[in-house]
Amino acid sequence: MSLSLYRLATTVLEPLAPLLLHSRARKGKEDPARLSERLGRAGRGRPEGPLVWIHGASVGESLSALPLIELILKRRPDVSVLATSGTVASAQLMAQRLPAGAVHQYAPIDAPAAVGRFLDHWRPDLGVLVESELWPNLVLQAKARGARLALVSARITEHTAEGWAKRPASARRLLSAFDLMAPQDEASAERLVRLGGRDDLRVNLKLTGRPLDYNRAEFDRLSEAVGDRAVVLGASTHPGEEVLIAGAARAADPSALIVIAPRHPVRAEAVADELEGQGLNVARRSRGEALAPDTQVYLADTLGELGLFFALADVVVLGGGFFGGVGGHNPLEPARQAKAVIAGPDMANWRAIFEGMAAADAVRLADRDQLGAALAAWLADPEAARATGRRAEAYATSADADLTRLWARLESLLPEARIPEKGP
Repeated sequence: MSLSLYRLATTVLEPLAPLLLHSRARKGKEDPARLSERLGRAGRGRPEGPLVWIHGASVGESLSALPLIELILKRRPDVSVLATSGTVASAQLMAQRLPAGAVHQYAPIDAPAAVGRFLDHWRPDLGVLVESELWPNLVLQAKARGARLALVSARITEHTAEGWAKRPASARRLLSAFDLMAPQDEASAERLVRLGGRDDLRVNLKLTGRPLDYNRAEFDRLSEAVGDRAVVLGASTHPGEEVLIAGAARAADPSALIVIAPRHPVRAEAVADELEGQGLNVARRSRGEALAPDTQVYLADTLGELGLFFALADVVVLGGGFFGGVGGHNPLEPARQAKAVIAGPDMANWRAIFEGMAAADAVRLADRDQLGAALAAWLADPEAARATGRRAEAYATSADADLTRLWARLESLLPEARIPEKGP
């Protein structure tokens, strides 16, 4: 629909928003204690001075923005950062990971009154939207209030581009609100320019960053419990992948410890039942169950600890790519910890990264029938796995310069830093 019709429709439907939000909260899709934030009512006061607002839809986008947030606070200590997202899981992770000087709020629903309340309270000097967050009311009202706007690590699919192409005037108006656009790949750049957007520089935030943090004391404790067993980690798994990975790992090395970290820990009960149905001895981390010598599967059903299990693993099997429909997950997170990674053939969301890593012999792709053999090869030759991990780490750290270039462009959109006056 046109932008005018969209605004009218969201205005008419906005009174129903509280009912919808309460319904979602009952299903665990919203935080019932913070529903007012989704209606644009702030949960805390605005800090003094310049404010950068960074928005990512969910866990992946929010985590990819953390290195940028840290860089902003380091280079401009006079600036505060507001990070917004729209999912419960992303809010929980950001609460754990945001540095001092940054706060998290839920993003408002894209309805005129909610957006207005949000913007009137926070008054961002610069808004940085990550990937594909093109909410018309949010973008256009922020622009109307004088905020500078950047769309970074921008990603737009051909299907989405075709939809916007049916309303070219609306697309041009929305995209013209941005002062800076940094597409993450050539295809997205071409589509954005075709719709009237910009191609200022190429940045993929998911290529930047540092290794995930983890508790070193907990690593030492788990390492002692593992002993000399090989560790196979199934990371960010989806339905069907847990049994697949466990079966392949058992066939490759019956003594190996299999760690399963589901993409969505709310599935833990079903995952545990399924694995136990295969005759496997499962211990659940969320329940404090011990990792014992006879534990065959350790179910890492907690949030924010993936860095710990990457560190523990000898080989990582990355979920989201073995059954189709998901498009894979970020291989750079384990790569930053120099881990050998096996991924499934469905890598649509990360194709360019997987292709680059494959060209550098820094990742291994395998379908369901090939997974067991791929695991067996690396478990039988740990040095080969470690060499692949070192190549993966080198690839993952090669994009740090992109973050520096992005910051230079973003800083030009901020008010100049105020130099404290010297005393007499």
